[in-house]
Amino acid sequence: MTNSSNKYILLAITAALISACSVTSKYERPNTLKTDQLYRDQSSADSTAIADMPWNTVFKDQKLNALIQKGLDQNLNLKNAIENIVQARASLRQSKLAYYPSLQLDANVTHNKQSQAGLNFPAGININTLTTTYKLGVSTSWEIDVWGKLSSSKRAALATYLASDAAKQAVQTQLIADIANNYFLLLAYDKQLEITEQTLKTRIENVETIKALKEGAIVTGAAVVQSEANQHAAEVLIPDLKQNIRETENAINILLGQAPGPVDRGVLGTQIIPEKIAIGMPAQLLNNRPDVRQAEFNFRVAFESTNLAKTYFYPSLTLTASTGFSNLELNDFFSHSIFYSIIGGLTQPLFNNGINKMRLTTAQSQQLQAYNNFQQSLLVAGQEVSNALYSYQMAVEKEDSRAKQIAALEKAVDFTQELLEYSSATNYTDVLTSQQNLLAAQLSGVADNLQKLQAVINLYRALGGGWK
Repeated sequence: MTNSSNKYILLAITAALISACSVTSKYERPNTLKTDQLYRDQSSADSTAIADMPWNTVFKDQKLNALIQKGLDQNLNLKNAIENIVQARASLRQSKLAYYPSLQLDANVTHNKQSQAGLNFPAGININTLTTTYKLGVSTSWEIDVWGKLSSSKRAALATYLASDAAKQAVQTQLIADIANNYFLLLAYDKQLEITEQTLKTRIENVETIKALKEGAIVTGAAVVQSEANQHAAEVLIPDLKQNIRETENAINILLGQAPGPVDRGVLGTQIIPEKIAIGMPAQLLNNRPDVRQAEFNFRVAFESTNLAKTYFYPSLTLTASTGFSNLELNDFFSHSIFYSIIGGLTQPLFNNGINKMRLTTAQSQQLQAYNNFQQSLLVAGQEVSNALYSYQMAVEKEDSRAKQIAALEKAVDFTQELLEYSSATNYTDVLTSQQNLLAAQLSGVADNLQKLQAVINLYRALGGGWK
């Protein structure tokens, strides 16, 4: 081995040792993040959370679970999120290739023509020399990661990949919540339609009763007209409910990635929710909420971009080598025609200090923005958990009172109708008022039940459930 080769090898070893003194920093999660008191009026040291439950155990309705599974298989937004992961994975693999030397094959034929006029030849004689050179060689180039530039690029690509994976998980959790929310909304519309149709049937019968009472001179014609208006008031609710049902079915099918159509479903009264609604500790959002994790990965990308900007202040070390065959004749091309070269060089751009400073300033500013977005995602997550939990608590609080209200109004309808039929102690206005109040309370009772179910769904998603 020649002394020249030894020098280059020594140079490479020295550069490898220098690389241990990287100018970049290692990422650590900021200790300035605010994770305490994210849940309003809630404190818990129990790490158990509903978010840890698989989605197919949270929901007991098998028809709903079948719809969710179909959505996970077919939803177009989720498919696009998966393609984003594919693209990020390709970028990550590309960043890893930067650690390896590049290799190029070079094969060429060069024709050189040189005029020798005026070189001591007799006057008027002009001799042209034509030479042909044949060359076949291989060259390689390798940038040694002295200051951590390539390492920072690879870590940034890894963080981008992980962010795309977290984004896909966020789409999945939202998709599950959207399907479940629309499913329970559909069941609520079904129940309200059932109640309204039963009420209409009762009011049609009531019109006939009032007509009979008028013939008996117990009520006046005004009561008949009022009873008919009451009947039509129930009738007019039905088209709107049917429209809501149709539109909700269509919305569910869009979530499933298919054309609008009917949806196979159960009934509202048979729905079961988890008995224990555990929320865990706010700090768990850092690992459970996909969008929070995505925000942290984006912050890591910005952090590594700052690292990368710092490396531009330092020279880059590149080793290049080439070898092959070169000859003037093809017949002895592979004989006495070997050439090789090894070149090591440090590259430090001149007059670029201002550009490097601006690059670093921009990267640091973007890193601060990414940190703010990270903190914001935590605050929003805490808000969503607080709102969903309070909505659930209020729905539970209304259950007993709503049941008592409906029971009392049912008795009021029965009593006023009996009084109207068998005595003059009341008038039809009392009957009409009690009937209208009963229908409103029954429809509100359905809405209360829907609020409770949807609050559990929203709490499950807000805590980060659905992607595990």
